[in-house]
Amino acid sequence: MWDNPRVLNIAAGALVGVAAFLFAAAAAWMLVRSALFPVRELSVATALERTTREDIEGAVHGRIRGNFFAVSGDEVRAAIEKLPWVRRASVRRVWPDRLEVIIEEHIALARWGDDALVNTHGERFFGTSDAVLPLFVGPAGTEFEVTFRHARFSEAVAPLGAQVERVVLTPRLAWQLRLSGGLDVMLGRDGELAEARLRRFVAVYHLTLGTIDRKHEYVDLRYPNGFALRIPGLQGVKGG
Repeated sequence: MWDNPRVLNIAAGALVGVAAFLFAAAAAWMLVRSALFPVRELSVATALERTTREDIEGAVHGRIRGNFFAVSGDEVRAAIEKLPWVRRASVRRVWPDRLEVIIEEHIALARWGDDALVNTHGERFFGTSDAVLPLFVGPAGTEFEVTFRHARFSEAVAPLGAQVERVVLTPRLAWQLRLSGGLDVMLGRDGELAEARLRRFVAVYHLTLGTIDRKHEYVDLRYPNGFALRIPGLQGVKGG
């Protein structure tokens, strides 16, 4: 074998390749662990309303480890995304010594129960807000469905000049609303049927409830051919 030039050339080429690979690996290992090329700056490329620079610096403290080549962008991103108002973040290296962060913040749409908020994507998060927001209540995991129905119910009652102040999805999956002005509306189960009942109610409102010059307190739309109304001081009124 050793007197065969072709075999010797192949063996020599393989040895050179292995040596080059080992050299490159060693050089990369040394570069990653080198004190050279430290990360000196963390910049935020987006304007923020709810998240401060101090919040971000506190979140990433101790997580920017190693130099420019070794720092884990995924670890930094994950730390930032734990901040209450951060919905999504991305991190990229900018040569020679900077990490650039792009952040998407939550936009609060409603309150969820007593201790959380829901964003415009129907996702629950644990931010705090002093804004006047509608209230959503529902079983865990129904945030998106409640958000979707809120939009549909709000569209349905718009001809009345009313806003939906509260949407409740009960444990039995029945829908309940409170409108501005204090009117509670029972819609029953199945979101599509609930919306259809609400639209029928709005269509006849000015011919029925709109003719009653008193505050409306409660209306039950679960009847197949009409609705029941409760007015303070009266026993009840049925409409059809």
